Amino acid sequence: MKIMYFDNAATTKVDDNVASEMQKYFLEEYGNASSVHTLGREAKIAIEKARDVIASSINAKSEEIFFTSGGTEANNFALKGLFFMNKKKNTGKKHIITTKIEHDCILNTCKWLESQGAKITYLDVDKDGLVNPKDVENAITKETFIVSIIHGNNEIGTLQALEEIGKICREKGVYFHIDACQSYTKTDINVKKQNLDLVTLNAHKIHGPKGVGALYIREGIEIEPFFHGGGHEHGKRSGTENVPGIVGFARAVRNSSSSNIKKMIKMRDRIIEKILEMPNTRLNGVNGEKRLCNNINVSFKNIEGESIGSYLEAY
Repeated sequence: MKIMYFDNAATTKVDDNVASEMQKYFLEEYGNASSVHTLGREAKIAIEKARDVIASSINAKSEEIFFTSGGTEANNFALKGLFFMNKKKNTGKKHIITTKIEHDCILNTCKWLESQGAKITYLDVDKDGLVNPKDVENAITKETFIVSIIHGNNEIGTLQALEEIGKICREKGVYFHIDACQSYTKTDINVKKQNLDLVTLNAHKIHGPKGVGALYIREGIEIEPFFHGGGHEHGKRSGTENVPGIVGFARAVRNSSSSNIKKMIKMRDRIIEKILEMPNTRLNGVNGEKRLCNNINVSFKNIEGESIGSYLEAY
């Protein structure tokens, strides 16, 4: 039986080329990237090549990319690392601005940081899930150290106005962090043009492996590590690097193409068009270019989502 899989926002199938490239680093070049022997050096070279690929994809420097175990860790690292660095340096900055539509790993991190003395502002969004940049500007105080906003929402697919928000943050002297796990490679991310200071990325949403991600940290930003050990990842994230995962991550990035994005947009719009021809249906989120290319979120009046999910699973 052929399976029709519609849950790519949760995870994607690993691409055959990605799996093939990873296998080499499981079975042949399996060295620890911190080791000085030949296998170790080969592993280190593979990691640095992957770092170059990911850095280039967002117009960053290679030394600004730090590998993690995924998006959740990278999001935690960004917020907790900066909060505790400010606490350590006694800057008086303890205010975080985020939104009410963030991924749970941001919302729960913020909730925990409140118990550590942080102040959190949760911004509202409009009916389409868009943050008003003016609300961001009005929420910034002298205690604010970071604005953290999900770029492409994992539920309704709304894409936020990065360039406009980034400009406000840069002018106000606060860091701008985005969770780009859903949007990475599906839409333009340019850390310089959009004034991004920290960016969370992961592999398994783009046909790469699970258990690997990255955090872009703009050069010059001081951040407190919360993994301590052998000083891996330039002292910012200790722990033996996941070489096969990192290699697979980079291969998945190289596989991405504008032609695939255009194809997904065409499919997305065609499906939305046909669904909305049905009575009592409504599209949640924006329609068009401000929506993730692979996202469709629809409400069916008087029908529970769980019931629809059960029917789809059965047939």
